[in-house]
Amino acid sequence: MAEIRIEHRPSEARLAALGVSDWPVWTCEVSSFPWTYESTETCYLLEGEVSVTPEGGVPVVIRAGDLVTFPKGLACTWTVHSPVRKHYRFED
Repeated sequence: MAEIRIEHRPSEARLAALGVSDWPVWTCEVSSFPWTYESTETCYLLEGEVSVTPEGGVPVVIRAGDLVTFPKGLACTWTVHSPVRKHYRFED
């Protein structure tokens, strides 16, 4: 299975090239929940910190300023440590 990819602190030019500021925004309070990605998601955390634990895998910590790609088919558990606000986009 494909892995979660993280770019820590991508440049403003990289974010602009992707059009991140035009993506929708999602927010979530402190919580924990299971999630399965039916499409590939790319997101950019504006605020917060989460641990994403793939089924049978090791937790991946994601913080504000990270650009993250979650592969289609990934089953995981999100543990939100501090409230999250992120831009996101789904692709097939």
